[in-house]
Amino acid sequence: MDDYKIIITVSGSDKVGIVSGISAVLAKYKVNIEDIKQTLMQGHFVMFMLCDIQNAELNFKELKNALIEEGNKLEVEVWVQKKGIFEKMHTV
Repeated sequence: MDDYKIIITVSGSDKVGIVSGISAVLAKYKVNIEDIKQTLMQGHFVMFMLCDIQNAELNFKELKNALIEEGNKLEVEVWVQKKGIFEKMHTV
């Protein structure tokens, strides 16, 4: 069900530990990673994750804040959106 799907976007300078840091937050709060894509563009790291928060131990807002906080520690930008909203924003 899409009500429990979120899209996480991470962007910043490439460095060791970005995937690990974000994934650790998700694992800590019982969020399932369903798909992950990452790429490097001229040293710039970009990652997209599709996750299921149905069994998460935090609500959407709390999880979003935890991921943004981890992003700040890693010095990367983190955006978290509900999948339905993400799709509507990217439909023209």
